[in-house]
Amino acid sequence: MINSNAETEKTLKGSVLPILERLHKEIKAKHKEVTHGVEKGAKEIDKARNNTQKHIELLGQHTAAFESTGGKMTPNDDPYVTQRGVLHRLNKQVVEENNHRNDLINIQDSFKAFEAHVIQVVQQAMDALNQVAGGQAEKTRALYTDMLGAAQRIPGDFEWKGFTSREGHRLVDPNEAPRNVNAIVFPNQDHNSTKPLIEGSLERKSRNKLSWGTQSAYYVVTPSKYLHEFKDDDNLRHDPKPELSIYLPDSVIGAPTGEKFHIKGKDKSKSFSSKLAGTSELNFIAHSAAEAQKWFDAIRVAAGATGPAYESQPSSPDASGPGSSSNVGSKVGQIDTTHNAQDVGIMGGNTVSSPTTISPTATRQDTLKETATPDEKKATVS
Repeated sequence: MINSNAETEKTLKGSVLPILERLHKEIKAKHKEVTHGVEKGAKEIDKARNNTQKHIELLGQHTAAFESTGGKMTPNDDPYVTQRGVLHRLNKQVVEENNHRNDLINIQDSFKAFEAHVIQVVQQAMDALNQVAGGQAEKTRALYTDMLGAAQRIPGDFEWKGFTSREGHRLVDPNEAPRNVNAIVFPNQDHNSTKPLIEGSLERKSRNKLSWGTQSAYYVVTPSKYLHEFKDDDNLRHDPKPELSIYLPDSVIGAPTGEKFHIKGKDKSKSFSSKLAGTSELNFIAHSAAEAQKWFDAIRVAAGATGPAYESQPSSPDASGPGSSSNVGSKVGQIDTTHNAQDVGIMGGNTVSSPTTISPTATRQDTLKETATPDEKKATVS
C-alpha cells in the first residue's frame, strides 16, 4: 500500500501537475497583457481630454477678450480659429476613447475565449487526476475487500481459544465441582472446645407462666460448660446466635424422671429476654428416658459433679469424720430443707450412694439456700 501511494504521487507530479502549472502561467500572462493595454489606452484618453479642456478654456478667454476689445483680435486669438482647434482636439479625444472602447471589447471577447480555455485545461487535469486517483482507489478498494474477507474468515471463537490457551490457568474450570462448606478445613476446626458434649432437639416448657405447652428447640452442651439453646441446627440460613445460655457450674441440675429433667440457672446470653427473666427453672422433655439420661450425664460432666445422682436425707448430728456419709448427709440435708432441687449438685433417688459433694462451690449453696421459695421448702421436707 505504501509503494502504491508513492507511485501515485509520482504519476500526479508528472502528468497532472504540469497541466495546471502551464495554465497558471497563461493566466499570469493574460493578466499582464490586459493590465498593460488598459493602462496605456487610459493614459492616451487622459492626454486628449486635457488638450481639449485647455482649448475650451482658451476659447472662453478669447470670446471674453472679443467682447472687451470690440472685436479687435489677433489672427491667432480669433475665437473662430480657436473653436476649430477645439473641434479638432475634441475629435481626437473621441477617436482615442473609441479606440479604447474597441480595445476593451476585444479584451472582453478574448476573456470569453480564455475562460473557456481555462475550463478546458482544468477538465483535462481533472481527467488525468481521475485516471491516476481512480487506479489508486481501485487498489485501495481491493485492499479493503481483502481486509473484509480476512476479517469474515475469522471464527467467532478464535480470540477466546487463543485466550484460553494463554491464560487458561486463570479461568474457572466449569467441570470442577462447586465448593461445599463441609469440605472446607480451617484452623482450630476440630479443637476439643468446639466439639459438643451432647446436642440434639428437646422440648422445653416456656418460662412465661401464662403460656401452656412446650416448644421444641435445639440444645447443645459445650466443653465451655454452657447449655445453649438455638432455634435449629442450621448454620447457613441465619447467624446461629444462642437464644438461651446457661452456665452449668452455677446451676442446679435435677436428676431425670422418665423423659423429664430440669435445670435452674441464670440465662447469660445477654439477650433482652435474659435481662427480664433472671434466674429461672427450665423443664426439659427428651424423646425417651434413655435420651434424658444421656443429657443428664453430659450436663453432670459439664457442671463438674463427681458423684452419682442422689437425694440426701436428714442424718444424726453425732456423726463424725470428714469422709463419713453422716457428715455429708448433714451438709446436704441442710440444703434440702430449703430447696426442692439441690442448689449445687445432682439430686434424685431415695438413698445417698456416695459421700462425694456434688456442689461446684459452697458459696453458691449458701446463696441459693437463702433464695429458696416456700414451695421448694415444703417439697424438700416431704
